[in-house]
Amino acid sequence: MRKFVIRMMEVRENISLLGMNSFGFDVSARRLVEFASAEDLRQAFASMPSGEPWYVLGGGNNVLFTADYGGTLLHPLDRSVTLEGGDGERALVRVGAGAEWDDFVGWAVGQGLGGIENLSLIPGCAGAAPVQNIGAYGVEAKDTIESVECYLPDEDRVVALSNAECRFGYRDSVFKRELRSRAVILSVLFGLSRRPEFRLRYGDVSRRVDELGGPSLKNIREAVVAIRRAKLPDPKVLGNAGSFFKNPVVSEEQAAKLLARWPDMPRYGAGEGFVKLAAGWLIDRCGWKGRRMGPVGVHDRQALVLVHYGGGTGADVMRLARAVQRDVAEQFGVRIDMEVNLL
Repeated sequence: MRKFVIRMMEVRENISLLGMNSFGFDVSARRLVEFASAEDLRQAFASMPSGEPWYVLGGGNNVLFTADYGGTLLHPLDRSVTLEGGDGERALVRVGAGAEWDDFVGWAVGQGLGGIENLSLIPGCAGAAPVQNIGAYGVEAKDTIESVECYLPDEDRVVALSNAECRFGYRDSVFKRELRSRAVILSVLFGLSRRPEFRLRYGDVSRRVDELGGPSLKNIREAVVAIRRAKLPDPKVLGNAGSFFKNPVVSEEQAAKLLARWPDMPRYGAGEGFVKLAAGWLIDRCGWKGRRMGPVGVHDRQALVLVHYGGGTGADVMRLARAVQRDVAEQFGVRIDMEVNLL
């Protein structure tokens, strides 16, 4: 590995990503650049060969490397959390793209600021939250995001996109579509509540909160952390990228036909005329929960999670994912899409 510096920006070549992807695959990148500002990015893009691919790699928690990466990876370093204003009801908090998401959630709860407590223990960096529109237990990142500050390398300028301009959807945003490979997130401005309304419509969360003494920011966070730790494998112990598949959204008509055959099938409202199904339940019913295919498999406690037992590759995970998708489509007539980013 060769290492050099452009001003204050560190650049590393031919770097191993073994400790930078949560699946734990021993792949490498041609170049990795750490950035903390728009000026760092300006220098990084100026030094890239024309047409070279690039990708922003935060915590490496929602990405699957299927081979060595032949371009430049950009790694955010700004971990700041700054209270920028607000009033008696709300607080505006700017968070650097490199801040650990769960550290930010813990900070917010400690400050008595609500809105993201249901998103506790989601791995990754804050800069990834708007890209994926992360969500859990009835809450999505879009519910609290005011704006997203990003650098547009093609135009060499910094812009602040409003919540509406981010065009959030279920595990989706403009950053995964029109601005994919066209924007690098620098920071995110959140609007948090000093008088939060607790969201406890998921039964397991509600029960845990009651056991802890009733609704509060602290108790909700503790309940969510306990549930996630019980269901999901620790990537430091067993390689994984969290939920590998999205919950599929189908028409009410299709959902009714499925319910007639499988009355116990979990489902949730997804807007007028649509129903969200539980991908984990569909995968489990196809007999995949706990099954292995060589060095990879489906987790034995959460069928949404694909795991790496060691000695495998991203190609092994892809073969498993395709097999799971095929079986779900054949049995239920439903397509489940991948949530992870493929490189």
